[in-house]
Amino acid sequence: MSKQSALTRDEVEVWRAFYSMRRHLDRALDRQLQDDSSISTSEYEILLTLHNVPEHRLRLKELAGIVGWEKSRVSHQVTRMEKRGLLRRVECDTDARGSWIELTTDGRRATLGAMRGHVDAIRRYFFDVLRGDDGQRLLGLSGRVLDAIGSSSDCEADTDNVAS
Repeated sequence: MSKQSALTRDEVEVWRAFYSMRRHLDRALDRQLQDDSSISTSEYEILLTLHNVPEHRLRLKELAGIVGWEKSRVSHQVTRMEKRGLLRRVECDTDARGSWIELTTDGRRATLGAMRGHVDAIRRYFFDVLRGDDGQRLLGLSGRVLDAIGSSSDCEADTDNVAS
């Protein structure tokens, strides 16, 4: 753990550049999803998570754990997506207190329709600007930052849903 509390001028410059890049990239990817597929990044994350699991359904608690959100946030998001016909809640036959969150046919279509444009945007805005071994260096750096945070297992679940 670092004992130095103030950031140097160079560190401030690096942090601001990284923070700005991350925010602008997030906004550009969100805008691409909205413009091309009429879904938000939050909706895409839920849709992609369900798309990537067997039977395309999960319990709310499992879904919240995978996307790294609070259960209440996921519940509100699912309710909004149900109204749009992207998801449905199905009673759990083994637990009367719970239900499954399941992709609908429209939800599958929305996911598949969003994937290509989203992957293309990730390539255009991110991978196409990397040079040489930038990708491997970024991979190593990301791992070290996640190790320092101590939540790499939570973040691994998040990264599974970024594009695939």
